[in-house]
Amino acid sequence: MKKFALLALLAAPCLLSAAETEMTLKGVSMPMTLQQDGRKLELNGMGLRTKIVFKVYVAGLYLEKTSRDGMAVASSEQLKRIELVFLRSVDGKAVAEAIAEGFANNAGAALPALKDRITRMEKMIPDVKKGDRLVFVYRPGIGIEVTANGKPAGAIEGKDFADVLFKVWVGDKPADKSLKNGLLGL
Repeated sequence: MKKFALLALLAAPCLLSAAETEMTLKGVSMPMTLQQDGRKLELNGMGLRTKIVFKVYVAGLYLEKTSRDGMAVASSEQLKRIELVFLRSVDGKAVAEAIAEGFANNAGAALPALKDRITRMEKMIPDVKKGDRLVFVYRPGIGIEVTANGKPAGAIEGKDFADVLFKVWVGDKPADKSLKNGLLGL
């Protein structure tokens, strides 16, 4: 019994350091911090996107300055990143349509000015398989960069576009309220 207690005591720091370096949800692990463009981003939270009863993807939201306020996150002028890790195969057109629907729900009167850029973004979204990653990075003063499995898929200019894109996940009318809560660490 003393040996077990000693082993447990010695192993505890290893367990704590692993727990501090990444977060796991539904088998998907993401680091608590990462470097993007030479800046440190912190994992604000992770959430699960479900559609009807299907688990579609796990998302992680990375920010320079963490926040629990979705509208503040969406409109913030900071380097920010949302990463989607798919739990199932999904047609790229379906993913793009879901994001476009999120734009329609969150853009309000700005939607007509965003239409062309939404269409360009839809063309960047490939078909995805289980384990594939889509990443959207907002660079202040530049716009959104989309990558699919680590390969650049394209870029969309404008903070107005980026603000609404992040509202799709953390705005007042998110695609999935449970996902929003997870991304905001609630």
